[in-house]
Amino acid sequence: MRRILLLLALLPLAAHAGIKLEVKGVDDPLRHAVVSSVQLNQYASRQVTEAQVRRLYGQAEDQARKALQPYGYFDAQVTGALTREGSNWRVVLSVDPGQPVRVAQLDIELEAKARKLPEVHHAVGNFHPHKGEVLDQGQYTESRDAISAALTAVGYLDARLVTHRVEVYRADRRAVIKLAWDLGRRYRIGRIEFEGSQFKPGFLKRYLPFHSGDWFSQAELLALQQALIGADYFAAVNVLPQMEGAQDGHIDIKLQLVPAKRSIYTGGPFVGTDVGVGVRFGLERRWVNRSGHKWQNELIVAQRLKSVSTQYAIPMPGPNQRSFNVGGTWRDADTHSSHSRTLDLVGNETRQWHGWTRTLGVHLLAGTFTVGQRGDEPRDAPGVQHGRSELVFGEASLLKKQADNPDFVRDGWSLSLAGRSTAGSLLADTRYSQILADARWIQALGQRNRLILRGSAGSIWVGDFSRLPPQLRFFAGGARSVRGYGYQAIGPRNDHDRVIGGRNLLVTSSEIEHYFGRKWGMAAFVDAGNAFNGHDYRPRIGAGLGLRWRSPVGMIRVDLGVPVHDDRTHGVQLHLVIGPDL
Repeated sequence: MRRILLLLALLPLAAHAGIKLEVKGVDDPLRHAVVSSVQLNQYASRQVTEAQVRRLYGQAEDQARKALQPYGYFDAQVTGALTREGSNWRVVLSVDPGQPVRVAQLDIELEAKARKLPEVHHAVGNFHPHKGEVLDQGQYTESRDAISAALTAVGYLDARLVTHRVEVYRADRRAVIKLAWDLGRRYRIGRIEFEGSQFKPGFLKRYLPFHSGDWFSQAELLALQQALIGADYFAAVNVLPQMEGAQDGHIDIKLQLVPAKRSIYTGGPFVGTDVGVGVRFGLERRWVNRSGHKWQNELIVAQRLKSVSTQYAIPMPGPNQRSFNVGGTWRDADTHSSHSRTLDLVGNETRQWHGWTRTLGVHLLAGTFTVGQRGDEPRDAPGVQHGRSELVFGEASLLKKQADNPDFVRDGWSLSLAGRSTAGSLLADTRYSQILADARWIQALGQRNRLILRGSAGSIWVGDFSRLPPQLRFFAGGARSVRGYGYQAIGPRNDHDRVIGGRNLLVTSSEIEHYFGRKWGMAAFVDAGNAFNGHDYRPRIGAGLGLRWRSPVGMIRVDLGVPVHDDRTHGVQLHLVIGPDL
């Protein structure tokens, strides 16, 4: 009797089971579309009775066929098999998608004046599916909406999609796509109003990429917002087109601004393998007066570096965000191969130039230096160079960066080009010219990996190399150069086997990072390069592993590097760098 009661109690449980769905004959995305659309897939982990299973199974083949139609497959054949496996059910759908429907005709009606605009031309040119491609409803919808968005972005705010038709001829396996827009009027920029600014009237016009009367452009509104955020004057910048108040084809633009904290004080201890343990103090005045002047100051006291710097920036009227800057830096640096005490006074002009940041300026560099001295050995040791220099040289540089996220770049690059010369200067100790290029490229590989490539190259032309201070010579080695070697430990040597720097530089690096989570990761790297004279380039190679931490103060990189195939240098070098990717 007890056994009978037990069996009766278990019968309801045995009547409830899950369904395992298997789709054969197609790969993703078609397989995923079938699995997502077949209703019985929802019962993979839910209790279901036999009656429910059979009802759902009876609907599955038709649901699978309909799931393939948005992808252009209107003649798919689906056969199913239903079996029981213990207390569960197994459903196998065998799918033969057949021949797809392809686009035979694509008609996009747009007035020529709109089609010629770059944003619209790009959206039309990238329309999919185009003629000859398999009809894909998802691509069609995305491409259609992209054209509508492009029209809005260039000022056709009243544009209406009056024809949007997809004609499918199943017998011929062909489709015809017809689209047409009624554009309406194209709007222009009206009044531009700054609200909440702490500056005198007219100052912020220097950041405007457009003027009243220009065509409305969402891209230029975004560029304005980014320029104002980049100016570092404001804690918040809201760009608000006044759509509802548009009159006579003009849209007023209101900018709501919230001033940032005026003074920034920074300071605290730090450690870097190139300069050792130290402390840093800084004072920045984001704006000194209503004309937007800026002032930055920094003091560094470290084991191998002591410096004091100040810079005053004066924004100039007119476009391109021009600024005149004056400043100076006193620097006492002690590296692996040199010791110098110098004062560098600089005046320059910076501006935005064809998408680059361009700098033109003049430097006055004066001081004393020692090159080739090792550690605490006497200054008069054999082979140690001593010098005193006074150089006045011009400098020109170009810098450009692009990054999807400045805090953690997954797709970005930077390129800087610089040239210096004393040509024509009457105050130079020696003739001197230099060019230098530096590049870095970062690309994500999947969700957890990054590839980082970088390179530096430069050349110097100088009358008397011994009169050149070490910061104007080329060295290699260190955390931002060839890891596995000490800071500035690589370069040409004199007759006493002391590194004295070189006239040329060529360094390359490749690195792979893998992140275990959002903050922690590891890296493997290989660096190669050297500072050299003439054509005597023999690269030194360093390789190793590193730890990465996305800390609250920025990316922290800890690397352990070793020299590769170097009979002169051995051992492991520790490198520590804190700072942004680009």
